[in-house]
Amino acid sequence: MKNMLLFAVPFLVAALAIPFGGAAVKALRRAPTTSPGPAAQAQPEAPPPVPNSAILMPEELARIVQTRGIEKPLILQIGVHLLYKEAHIPGAEYIGAASKQEGIEQLRKRVAGLPHNKFIVLYCGCCPWFRCPNVKPAYEALKSMGFTRVQVLRIDQNFGTDWVQKGYPTAKGG
Repeated sequence: MKNMLLFAVPFLVAALAIPFGGAAVKALRRAPTTSPGPAAQAQPEAPPPVPNSAILMPEELARIVQTRGIEKPLILQIGVHLLYKEAHIPGAEYIGAASKQEGIEQLRKRVAGLPHNKFIVLYCGCCPWFRCPNVKPAYEALKSMGFTRVQVLRIDQNFGTDWVQKGYPTAKGG
């Protein structure tokens, strides 16, 4: 099995390099090529960066985006601009990396004047969910401003794997 994984990874990298460019290749190169040992598998999962009640799964957001006649959320991409340019959720607005002060300032500026009950969805997609440096600061900033309907799209691996490859609506550019 290990040899099979080592053989398949270069082909996977090449296949993803075409639609997702350099960012996907770099992400895959950082990914382990073997499964963790039994001790690592037995470790409990880290707590989510936001409360469970604020987590929105990709299939739920895809349904909302595609369903006519229902309230559409304000969708804000709070990660890396290169990823947004390569692929993003249709109608999403690029804000900037929320792990940086400039990104938080841009987020605050964008939502200033909105009703506090506005449905807002945040997402990043730069890296695995539990390591993302952007979702928690963005979520906490909006909550501290009094927004009550903030949800964060849970992207377990990255945007390409958890959204684009699943065939959910995607736009490019920006």
